[in-house]
Amino acid sequence: MTKTGNILLALVTGVAIGTGVGILFAPDKGEDTRRKIKNSVDKKTSKLKKEMDKLAREVKGKSSEIKGSLEENIESLLAKSEYKTDEVIKLLDKKLNDLKKTVKS
Repeated sequence: MTKTGNILLALVTGVAIGTGVGILFAPDKGEDTRRKIKNSVDKKTSKLKKEMDKLAREVKGKSSEIKGSLEENIESLLAKSEYKTDEVIKLLDKKLNDLKKTVKS
């Protein structure tokens, strides 16, 4: 499980445990307790949504960086070795086949 998955699981578990303990030890009437629980869950849900949005933006940014860097590396490689285009194509085909094998495994 990823670090983010662990964080989300911990957050959901914490909310569930906190809600249960809150119900057991609540000195207020049931209606007041339910309102407090709802408000607490709403706040946690809002916080979780913000964190997920932030994570999505970070992942999107990182994938753009990686893509840009990969394209730059390929362009640089091709520019430096124009006279060896057949060798470069063979090398890229080999790397592509290796990646396909890795993905299938």
